Amino acid sequence: MTIAIVCCMVGLSACSSTQGIVKKEEPFKSPNSRSEQPTPPVGSLWPGERSTNMLFSDSKARYVGDIITIVVDETSSGQNQAVTKTSKDTSTTAGIAGITQASPDRRILSKYEIGGSSTSELAGAGNTSRGGKLKATISARVVDVSENGNLVIEGRRQLRINEEDQYIVITGTVRPEDIAADNIVSSQYIADARVIYTGTGVINDKMRPGWMTRILDWVWPF
Repeated sequence: MTIAIVCCMVGLSACSSTQGIVKKEEPFKSPNSRSEQPTPPVGSLWPGERSTNMLFSDSKARYVGDIITIVVDETSSGQNQAVTKTSKDTSTTAGIAGITQASPDRRILSKYEIGGSSTSELAGAGNTSRGGKLKATISARVVDVSENGNLVIEGRRQLRINEEDQYIVITGTVRPEDIAADNIVSSQYIADARVIYTGTGVINDKMRPGWMTRILDWVWPF
């Protein structure tokens, strides 16, 4: 009975963690935001300033609801190496020499020596490295505009192939001047960037250890 309860808890926790990543989340909003666009006066033919009716500016995302293309090109690597080597060699010798008289006409030279030595050596080395690479292109929507004009963006994409779901989620804040004339911005210019690339399905299940292995790893004290 206890094993069955533990299995259910492990299964539910796995499902909840996956759903927590891909579920809809509230986007980050600046405390000084102006999400609402100015409302045009009643009876006016001017719909208000929009990216589609700006004659002397590029067609770039500026307002809530505009679409922006993000080129995700993230490469990270880190390496740490340490080498330690110590050596210590100690040697000690003590001697006692004496002359004893065995008989009136015979003397014996005697010598006693006490010595000791110790040697200590330590050699240690460590090396660790980590790297990651992600390339993708995804379109995001402007969900908020701060008072200084920075754009809060959020983009999600789901791809399903043979009962295998892949999710790409990206959120962050972009400066309008970092957006190119073709409405494309690189991911390296996104502040507070959060990029999630995950998936669910048969392949993801095969990559995880079985529930019994996870339980043993969790309760094993050594």
